[in-house]
Amino acid sequence: VQLQAFGGGLVQAGGSLSLSCAASGLTLGTYAMGWFRQDPGKEREFVAAIRWSGGGTYYADSAKGRFTISGDNAKNVLYLQMNSLKPEDTAVYYCAAAVTGSIATVRRTSTYIYWGQGTQVTVSS
Repeated sequence: VQLQAFGGGLVQAGGSLSLSCAASGLTLGTYAMGWFRQDPGKEREFVAAIRWSGGGTYYADSAKGRFTISGDNAKNVLYLQMNSLKPEDTAVYYCAAAVTGSIATVRRTSTYIYWGQGTQVTVSS
């Protein structure tokens, strides 16, 4: 299984970036896919997730109103549209896939068993 994230880069505060993630080699359907981010020296944190069953989307408080997650389960692709970016959004962003889970666990890193390599997002002030 391979997940590849694309679309990171350098942007000024207030700008926008769109991240994409493509998954291959998944022989079983996924329960959910999500985006996480990590700063050096910090724990990986939840950003947003989408549950394919029911189509529910979930966001960290820091992402609500600014980020939008979307995707296509049949094609195993995931997107994250990030608007009104802030310097504190600077991090490596990872996409991930879970094959099981629940509403209660969709925000947990431990729920996701497949991870992409990450893409750097840098927001300058």
